[in-house]
Amino acid sequence: MSVAAACPLPQQEQLQLQPPVKAMRRGSRPSPEGGEEEEPPEQPAWDREMTFCSERRRRQPQQKQQPAAAAGAAGEEEERLEREHFRRILNAFRYYGTNMHERVNRTERHFRSLPAHQQKLLPQFLFHLEKIRKCIDHNQEILQTIVNDCTHMFENKEYGDDENGKISPASTFDMDKLKSTLKQFVRDWSETGKPERDSCYQPIINEIVKNFPKDSWDLSKVNVLVPGAGLGRLAWEIAMLGYTCQGNEWSLFMLFSSNFVLNRCTETNSYKLYPWIHQFSNNKRSADQIQPIYFPDVDPHSLPPGANFSMTAGDFQEIYCEHNIWDCIATCFFIDTAHNVIDYIDTIWKILKPGGIWINLGPLLYHFENLANELSIELSYEDIKNVMLQYGFHIEMENESVLTTYTVNELSMMKYYYECVMFVVRKPESSI
Repeated sequence: MSVAAACPLPQQEQLQLQPPVKAMRRGSRPSPEGGEEEEPPEQPAWDREMTFCSERRRRQPQQKQQPAAAAGAAGEEEERLEREHFRRILNAFRYYGTNMHERVNRTERHFRSLPAHQQKLLPQFLFHLEKIRKCIDHNQEILQTIVNDCTHMFENKEYGDDENGKISPASTFDMDKLKSTLKQFVRDWSETGKPERDSCYQPIINEIVKNFPKDSWDLSKVNVLVPGAGLGRLAWEIAMLGYTCQGNEWSLFMLFSSNFVLNRCTETNSYKLYPWIHQFSNNKRSADQIQPIYFPDVDPHSLPPGANFSMTAGDFQEIYCEHNIWDCIATCFFIDTAHNVIDYIDTIWKILKPGGIWINLGPLLYHFENLANELSIELSYEDIKNVMLQYGFHIEMENESVLTTYTVNELSMMKYYYECVMFVVRKPESSI
């Protein structure tokens, strides 16, 4: 598979992942509140480790070429910002326990401020808080395990540790992203998340199988790209079917976690997390707050021999620049992460092969809508559809009412449901 700036490797070698720093500012989903290659030797099993390769790509089409000295200074500044961002996210993972214990301590203080006769009405309340504290400590152990080898996760870049491992208070923004990432383990790699995956991922997979059936295609020659891959389950499922699939992600919260699942987890349900302990409201039962989930529900290393699965780290628009490469692009809960969704449409049009298809499923909860000093163009689906048609896409399937959830807590008294749009559009064979 030939992919621009995506560090492609022969199948018998390690997979590559690369993170341009510019792509690492976006967090998780906001709340509603080429040519054929020589056949590689058959492999006995999927026993490779996914490694990470760093190659920055910057979109600066309108800037004049800088003098060598200025370009060097800019490169050094970019390197500094990369290290700073990397260490900030590492710190957030390590600060989780402190942050959560402070939250529980506040709850205890409030409880103890109640009149004694009211405290006696709730004899189990403090015992429940102790259970939450134990869950916090367990989550922190998992998070520490996740980041233990992150400073060396990139094959060609060393960020080094931060301040000799010193932990500093993390921002509320970063802690919210980390807590959201814990719920991504539910969505992507737990049995609990299967209904959500069935409603979000399976329709996309069904369309891929429908458009590229194995009796008509050599599946290993069908190149599928999954931007916004999160913890990688959708891309992994596509690769399991025999397609050549590459996931792309730019959030370090997601990248640290996907690195752990894909490279360190080899037995099903061998790890446990408590993803709901951060939710102090809308619990029917106290026990619901400390309900664990187990992951991974499948062995990530169980891909069939010769499977071609890879991941890249970084900005979708910056990494994928080579035209006419991909047979299929599958986006799930992704296009609303754009500052300007037309830029995404433009990139997808360019990198799709003539005759290739784009499959999309998701809402339009624009991530930058309410962020100060951030460009955000919020288009209706009607506008997006008109733009796609003007580019030349042909609509082959459209469903404007796909009901689904996103990292839902099925035990909660409050749930958000999305009435998503799903479409399949094709780039005409005649496109140049």
